[in-house]
Amino acid sequence: MITIEQLEEMFTNMREHTDWDVDGELLWGYFFTDADPDKLEKAAEALDQMGYDVVEIFQSEDDEDPSITDYVLHVERIEPHTPQTLFDRNKELIDFAMKHDLESFDGVDVGSPFEDEDDSDSEDGDDEDDPSE
Repeated sequence: MITIEQLEEMFTNMREHTDWDVDGELLWGYFFTDADPDKLEKAAEALDQMGYDVVEIFQSEDDEDPSITDYVLHVERIEPHTPQTLFDRNKELIDFAMKHDLESFDGVDVGSPFEDEDDSDSEDGDDEDDPSE
């Protein structure tokens, strides 16, 4: 799981390298993985009920072994965060993944909710938030 220190560094980087209002609302993306897309569909329904916007479920290939595939559920929510509240959200979503028997909560990314889709100024968090570690 990403540490509070890593999140503090992430917020510092966002302040230094973007013109976003880091203390305001940003577009937070959250990712879950599993080999079974049906499990992700059920998780997507539950997350939708919790106020998340379901973006997509897509198939992802392993970079080292393309024969290994996984499915990824991407949800988003516009909300403000501090390093502590994002740390708490990550713990909540790891627990959600475990409760729904998903392979993992796979991490978070962030962008400005006011940018165009083509703008690639997003700040990726640690995608290593695997509850099995």
